[in-house]
Amino acid sequence: MPEVVVGRLVRAHGLNGEIAVDVRTDEPDRRFARGTVVTLRRPQADVPLSRTLRASLTVASTRWHQDRLLVRFEELGDRGAAEAVRGLVLVADVADDEQPEDPEEFYDHQLVGLRVHATDGREVGAVSDVIHSGPQDLLVVRREGAEGAEVAEVLVPFVGALVPEVDLEKGRLVVADRPGLLDPEEG
Repeated sequence: MPEVVVGRLVRAHGLNGEIAVDVRTDEPDRRFARGTVVTLRRPQADVPLSRTLRASLTVASTRWHQDRLLVRFEELGDRGAAEAVRGLVLVADVADDEQPEDPEEFYDHQLVGLRVHATDGREVGAVSDVIHSGPQDLLVVRREGAEGAEVAEVLVPFVGALVPEVDLEKGRLVVADRPGLLDPEEG
């Protein structure tokens, strides 16, 4: 079953195990509803945590505080437990045919595998991964057929100015190339 990143655990809040979450979903009420189970992941890794830590958390309650979502998970009973998971990413399972509510949003599994074209029409590769880091997501574009290119992968910020078109039906997306973006040697 595909997964989507729904948040990143930022810091403990108070003494009772509440933790601030950097929300990475347009559906926080749905993804952080009471009783929802989310899986923990290390940032930029697709593998579950080792068995020495709990691999999933169950939402006990949520509340908004100064534009930040505070979540209490059943498994985190105190501040120390909340601090122990700080920095980890939360993912949720989605059905294969599930679509985001916003037509301008995409799940990672929808993007991985799309053919990447520059605005001049040339095909430059395919999306091999999506990295959730910092203020914006990054598309990992696996370069194919680039003559003399030493770089096998490039990172493209997933923002409208650089990725003006995503066409899931045609299995492609368009990147507005800038010097050094798709061909780092040119930058």
